[in-house]
Formats: sequence, C-alpha cells, structure tokens
Amino acid sequence: MQSLAESWRAAFWEVVQDPQNAELLRRASVEERLRDWTTALTAVAIQTCQRIGWQASAKGHQTDLLPVSRGEYLGLDVMAFTESGKRWRFPTAVFELENGTTDDPVAYSLWKVLSVRADFRAVFCYRRESQDGAALVRMLRDEVVQAMDVKQRAELDGSTVVVVGSRNDSATFPYGFFKWWELDTNTGSFRVM
Repeated sequence: MQSLAESWRAAFWEVVQDPQNAELLRRASVEERLRDWTTALTAVAIQTCQRIGWQASAKGHQTDLLPVSRGEYLGLDVMAFTESGKRWRFPTAVFELENGTTDDPVAYSLWKVLSVRADFRAVFCYRRESQDGAALVRMLRDEVVQAMDVKQRAELDGSTVVVVGSRNDSATFPYGFFKWWELDTNTGSFRVM
C-alpha cells in the first residue's frame, strides 16, 4: 500500500508533466525568476490536490472550505482538506513553497509545517545546483528536526517531505529536477524517496 507521501508524489508527477505546467516551471527555474516559480508551483500543488480528491486553498485560489474564507490559512502557502462535512476540520495537508536562496527561510518553512496537525506536510524549495539539496536537507535535519526531543518527534503524525528543485537539472525537466526526501520520525533523519 502506498503511503500518503507516495500517492501525492505520483499525482504530482502526472500534473507537473502537463506541457503547460512543465514549461512554466522549467522556464522560471532556468531564468531564476523565483517568484514566477512559486506561482507556477502553487498552481501545480492545487491541481495535484484536486487530482487526488482534496480541496485546496492558496494565494490566488481562495476557498470557503472553512467558515472564514481565505486563500492562505495560517500563513501557509497551500492547505488541503478532504470532504468531511465539518465546519472546522483540520487540514489533510499543508505545503510551504519557499523560493528563498538561503537556508534559514527553508528551515522556517519546515518548522511551520511541522507545527501544524496534518496527515501530509511538504516543503518545496529551490537550489541552483542539485548537490546543494543534500546539504540543505542535512542542515534541516540538524537544525530543525533535531531541535525536537524524541517524544515530540514520535508524536508527529503523518508524512513530512522536503522537495528540492534545482536549476542545473532543468534540461530533463521534470525528471531529475525534483529530489524528494521523507522524514523518518523514528531516526530523525530524511531518506531519499
């Protein structure tokens, strides 16, 4: 049986391969127009959530899933919900799409999603060189995940992933462009998906 992270990733690959989505993301990456990269990635995240049957909200994608209508809930870039009929349901998934080129904004994004009760948490970020992604993930492990004690880490429900897109792999977009790591709450480490 696929984990929620694997199911979401499979749907993401289907959506991101759409020629329109792929070209917008690839071009924004190559030209390092990171605000455009975030806008295109937001649309892909929304479409991916819809593909697996979730309703999602984000800036430019306002929804009335909760009694208070918003694009961004809790300051998170994307929040997704399953249909429950309840007014104040918890999110199924939360996403941060960080386009900063330094490590601390990405660490903050991971800290934010880890602070929310959800079945699936994802942080997407960008680095010019693919080898910079592994170093970033090690820093996230050492600085953010290891800041939690074992009990706090063990109490994290659901899946948490960090996805790094890199400019130097844009020739094979989307293959090779996105590298996926999933948090193992038992060891406090990220493993390649």
